[in-house]
Amino acid sequence: MKVEVVTIGTELVLGLTPDTNAAELGRALAAAGAEVVRHVAVPDRPDAIRAAVADALERTGFVVATGGLGPTRDDMTKREVAALFGMPLQLDQAVLRALEARFRHLGRPMPAVNRGQAEVPQGATVLPNPRGTAPGLWLEDSGGRTAVLLPGVPSEMRGLLVEEVLPRLIRRAGDPTRVVLSRTLRTTGVAESALAERVGAIEDDIAPLTLAYLPSTEGVELRVTAWGLRADDAERRLAAVTAQLRERAGEDGYGEDGTDLAAVVLEQLRARKARLVVAESCTGGLLSGRITAVPGASDVFIGGVVAYDNVLKSGTLDVRPELLDKHGAVSEQVVRAMAEGVQRQFAVDAALAVTGIAGPTGGTAEKPVGTVWLAARYGADVRALRRIFPGDRGEIRARASQAALDLLRRLIAAAP
Repeated sequence: MKVEVVTIGTELVLGLTPDTNAAELGRALAAAGAEVVRHVAVPDRPDAIRAAVADALERTGFVVATGGLGPTRDDMTKREVAALFGMPLQLDQAVLRALEARFRHLGRPMPAVNRGQAEVPQGATVLPNPRGTAPGLWLEDSGGRTAVLLPGVPSEMRGLLVEEVLPRLIRRAGDPTRVVLSRTLRTTGVAESALAERVGAIEDDIAPLTLAYLPSTEGVELRVTAWGLRADDAERRLAAVTAQLRERAGEDGYGEDGTDLAAVVLEQLRARKARLVVAESCTGGLLSGRITAVPGASDVFIGGVVAYDNVLKSGTLDVRPELLDKHGAVSEQVVRAMAEGVQRQFAVDAALAVTGIAGPTGGTAEKPVGTVWLAARYGADVRALRRIFPGDRGEIRARASQAALDLLRRLIAAAP
């Protein structure tokens, strides 16, 4: 079954809002056995919406669209797609009552503009949306052409997708035992090209599975996908290939699928009944944020110090002023002293420290923008590492946080 995805919103086309809906739709539709053959994003313009949906229907006969179902004048998806299907809009009393009840529950009157959200293409199936005011819609004509319209709000889209759309798709596909499944091995601290050399000829031997390299600020993901196989066969093949990749990746691999490196480090420390503290400069709390985003972090992580200015480095972390004067804040000597100082101050087993130049200014010939020094301590064992990260300020800070966690992960793994 071939499907096209159309995401609607001027903010998506201009890059003002990341198009997370397209990524989530691609994963979910593939898992339901559909093949997503094209994705296009279009602005909130009637001609663009109508053309994108019409072209998708012409090619595959099935399109899933998100966005443009709200109550304001720029929300025009429903009207344009209904016109393509020759389905006039009519007020749906059940949808109207649900909208009115929702506003009563919120303790405020329903604006008149929301009444338009209760207008439904004649003959369309309403997909109830308990998370918002815009219901989803399933439009299908006598020839089997189908358009599924979902809200653009990610949480609303996700709920309707799981509860209303995917079950219908699986029934429509006719053979729910045929699946599209993926497994991902997450690596960090190794370049994509070096990883590809290590993986080697595996790519030539895994058909009908495919392998994709997905680099990001957190590292390189190796995603293996099984297409249109029976579920048990797909699972067996994926497990075998993932095991091979895990062996080739070695210590650079830290988990599968959605594994978070911060969670891995916390579990390492938890198993050893150890506590963690961090000292951050250029990451400005981002590293602590990564750690505290993990549920249950509080039984391992006691907190951190954002020592952005040298006054805090010396006054709070006991970094000797002569080290700062002689070597500068971005140096091995200082980052080691930061890690040692914060570990000693809070009397814990493990510590991380980060200092660097995130840019866009502040770099020199000896220390260009992107230069970061990292240090990890576990007990009396310490490792320090210098990296020069590419990217803008946000990317450099994200890469530095990931690299700090990875440095501690490797240090703990090597400890007796």
